[in-house]
Amino acid sequence: MSQAAAQSKKVSFRAKESTACPICDENHQKEQMFQGGGRLIAGKLAQDLRRLYEKNKKFGRVSPLDYVMTVCPRCLYSSFPKDWNALNPADNEAIRMATDARRSYIEKILGPVDFTSDRQIVLGAASYLLGMDCYQLRGVSVAPTPKKAVCAIRAAWYFSDLHEEFPHIGYDKIRDLLYQKAAVIYGYTLELMQNGNEPVDQAAGMLGPDTDNNWGFDGVIYLNAFLTKKFKDQMAPKPEDQVLLLSRAKRTLARLYGSGKASKGKPGPIVEMTRELYDEYNAILEEMGGEK
Repeated sequence: MSQAAAQSKKVSFRAKESTACPICDENHQKEQMFQGGGRLIAGKLAQDLRRLYEKNKKFGRVSPLDYVMTVCPRCLYSSFPKDWNALNPADNEAIRMATDARRSYIEKILGPVDFTSDRQIVLGAASYLLGMDCYQLRGVSVAPTPKKAVCAIRAAWYFSDLHEEFPHIGYDKIRDLLYQKAAVIYGYTLELMQNGNEPVDQAAGMLGPDTDNNWGFDGVIYLNAFLTKKFKDQMAPKPEDQVLLLSRAKRTLARLYGSGKASKGKPGPIVEMTRELYDEYNAILEEMGGEK
């Protein structure tokens, strides 16, 4: 079989150059996804800005998200490629010291993981959980908060898929917990966009939240509102606190909707989804006796 024919049957390949881990010095060949060849069959855009993909008869399950995070197979350091080597000594030491805890944490949730193997749904999920864990230990210079938000919502998507495949394991509980974490972290990200305590512009190119379209800071505003509405009961158990929480998210959403109507350059889908979400907010707040 020719090399071209062999490649036409594969989803991914290993990079020729080695990637050295800045934490433990392990070398590995990063796995990357082949482009084109009918591997991806794009489906609809979900309410949480996830691009759904149909199962491919030839290749089976194919997800570009599997290959985004760079993960060391030895110490399980995980990072977006841009930040892989952007470690100051304190970050490096903190991540190195947490290696055993990181492995224990991921194995309690997903069992043993082997990142020398080809990426699949479990390793994809693990890569984002590990990313959240590692960015928790990173300094403000890499803008860790918005990146934790992206990792959290992507991990939630993975556990949603895992729950569909294995409905009796309890992955739905982890999914909901991750969505709630994402809701909180997206809220923090909005605050950082306003107060400048992290250089959030540094993360602008990777806000996604998916790989097919980077919705940027518009996506942050939208997802903050979407997740706040979805998990208002968990985020604010008291009705009066829910009204305050929803009112704050609605005001930010209103600015996004207003800028979308005023700008021809704003992508149509997010303007329409923002309008629908804004209408839902009005209905909920009216029912709760909040602002009109």
